Amino acid sequence: MVIDGHRFGVIVIEGESYTEDVIVFPDRVVPDWRRKEEHVLALGDLEAALEAKPEVLIVGTGTQELLAISRAVVAHTQKEGIELLAFDTRTACRTFNELVDSRRVVAALHVTC
Repeated sequence: MVIDGHRFGVIVIEGESYTEDVIVFPDRVVPDWRRKEEHVLALGDLEAALEAKPEVLIVGTGTQELLAISRAVVAHTQKEGIELLAFDTRTACRTFNELVDSRRVVAALHVTC
């Protein structure tokens, strides 16, 4: 799985454009990913991502990095030994592409603000 590019409101993965937030696995995309609170990432929002037992969880916090990561997410990833990386979404996409062939990585990406 390769993330081809990102700009505000659009992410292109394997040639397909998505205009809503997504979770990207090495072999598939979960489109239209929603959170209970728009700009807060809670542990329950990551159920599918965490079921995949990633070594690395990348969070794209948006173009302006407005998606906040809850303490529960930080605590859970630390407890489970999951490396949590949070960046603006453009950097998160680049990091996913760099790691996808060498580590079990999942990316949860906010494509707007």
